[in-house]
Amino acid sequence: MTAPTGPGPDDRYTVISADCHAGADLLDYRPYLAARHHEEFDAWAATYVNPYEDLIAPEAPRNWDSGRRLAELEADGIVAEVVFPNTVPPFFPSGSLLAPAPSKEEFELRWAGLRAHNRWLADFCAQAPGRRAGVAQILLNDVDAAVREVRWAKEHGLTGGILLPGAPPGSGVPELYSAVYDPLWAVCDELDVPVNHHGGSASPPLGDEPAARAVFMVETTWFSHRALWHLIFGGAFQRHPGLRLVLTEQGSGWIPAVLDMLEYYHGRLVSAATRAATAEAKFGTGLADAMGKGPQAVWRDNCFVGASFMRPHEVPLRDRIGLEKIMWGSDYPHDEGTYPYTREGLRIAFAGLPPEEVAAMVGGNAARVYGFDLGLLDTVAAKSGPTVAEIAEPLKEPPADATSPAFAPGGSVRVW
Repeated sequence: MTAPTGPGPDDRYTVISADCHAGADLLDYRPYLAARHHEEFDAWAATYVNPYEDLIAPEAPRNWDSGRRLAELEADGIVAEVVFPNTVPPFFPSGSLLAPAPSKEEFELRWAGLRAHNRWLADFCAQAPGRRAGVAQILLNDVDAAVREVRWAKEHGLTGGILLPGAPPGSGVPELYSAVYDPLWAVCDELDVPVNHHGGSASPPLGDEPAARAVFMVETTWFSHRALWHLIFGGAFQRHPGLRLVLTEQGSGWIPAVLDMLEYYHGRLVSAATRAATAEAKFGTGLADAMGKGPQAVWRDNCFVGASFMRPHEVPLRDRIGLEKIMWGSDYPHDEGTYPYTREGLRIAFAGLPPEEVAAMVGGNAARVYGFDLGLLDTVAAKSGPTVAEIAEPLKEPPADATSPAFAPGGSVRVW
């Protein structure tokens, strides 16, 4: 917040969106590819048909037009953003968040496409110093290559960390609990690089029938949650105590119950391992030594949630989740994002809360996790941030044309 203590009604919140998306227009990736891939890229791009209407519609330039993006976010009360991918990178069939893991034959070109995106993103972030924390992309097929890319991203100012791909059943890559990924966790720990796991990136292919699409919506967040218990039970945080995991755009209301469940299984299996005569003993063998501390302690010390547009039913759980863990996001420029009604989205979630708590969730926590300079951002927020009085006013009616689930009715019973 612009005032360090005792915020008054006219003080303004410094809002950092921990969940935004961007990417280059398809042909603009070409200069960022190695020259040896240009001919293949030209042939691929000439026949590629983009499956996403929002990436060919008039609003698509929001993804790459730096000036427009800054203006729209500021008008919406947001002064900085964590930038996840959105557009289709070279040689991918779809956006990288939803693309299946590459085959061995596809790997080289897909990896070249992600590296081109990372290099474009570094330039994009440099156009707005201190305002963007770009999230670099990696693939899990070659851990050594991923480690090198983490080092490159750190050296080139991508302060958003890395995007951890999903490893859904049938992907062909080891599960995330596998020790094969230890070099990746080690370099992220060494360089203080956040590991982000975004919703929608870990589901197996289900097809395109109406039932399959409905099942995807029911299951997609669960598949994204799996990264949490894979890394916990795999002992990643025991071996790399400085590793930080951020779970983004997969809700937050599920966290307390899931942590209780993980704590139950941890205690049950560790206890069973001491009773060799039981059939369950084998399931807990070696678990205590591999994991170290329990799931609740791992969450407390190592994990955060990019809660995106928090729904009203999630906010009362903030103390059980950890107030210092929660980072709000607008999901700009997606249709389900809060733009251009971010102020209303903040009101529907946070009206009536202590301003210090609101300030932490809408900006302070993200500044700490991603290294934003709040002094710099407070200067911008002094002109464009929403006021304490504005957000304290309960929202009586959502905007009629709002498309974000933040305004969806009947959400009070959903906890996932």
